[in-house]
Amino acid sequence: MKKKILENLKTLLIALVLAVIIRSIFIQPFYIPSSSMEKTLLVGDRLFVTKYTYGYSRHSLPFSLKIISDRIFYEEPSRGDVIVFKTPADNRTDYIKRMIGKSGDEIQFISGDLYINKKKIFKEFLRKETVFCGSETLRVNIYKEKINKDSQYEIAYFEQGSSGDTDPYIVPKDHFFFLGDNRDCSKDSRFLMSVGYVKKENLVGKARFLFFSTDRNVGNLFTVWKWHKSIRFNRILKKII
Repeated sequence: MKKKILENLKTLLIALVLAVIIRSIFIQPFYIPSSSMEKTLLVGDRLFVTKYTYGYSRHSLPFSLKIISDRIFYEEPSRGDVIVFKTPADNRTDYIKRMIGKSGDEIQFISGDLYINKKKIFKEFLRKETVFCGSETLRVNIYKEKINKDSQYEIAYFEQGSSGDTDPYIVPKDHFFFLGDNRDCSKDSRFLMSVGYVKKENLVGKARFLFFSTDRNVGNLFTVWKWHKSIRFNRILKKII
């Protein structure tokens, strides 16, 4: 009996170590709790993030253990990547946004249009739709934004009360500038006191694909009889672009 217990404990320990290694080095699941990335990511989406894409920092490790200084095996992100990062405010909270600007870039909004290094970024109107903003449902204009030849995606701006002009943002060395796709309902790098510019050390990984999604307004894990309505089957295994 004692031998069997020890064997079970050994198996459990090995499984735990393997789980920590996989989560730290290869891939980690995340849950979307807010509407700041609609319609790319919806509240209730569950996704996988690859930890190796941009190399590793202390934030790649459980509890952000201070074992690694700066980043190792670093690969610079591309504009348009959807990335999980630790907020500079506390170096603990996970945010997910789209990377727009790199070190030295000048980012500015003029009449609602995004400019990078004084160049207007392509934006094409697609349709009118509704998105969530917190607990509210609001009408928006959906646009296709093309930040480079390899990255185009949909963004949302409020029909009324959309943000207009901003001062230029100059991205410091070894930092990045992030925006949410739900542009008027996102706390991101435009809010310098709460998010601001994100250090490369704070990058966690690149969002790759959804593995599950549920609509919390319809049901939850325990309301089995509503699963057929609450599970968003069309989003399962959807690639994130």
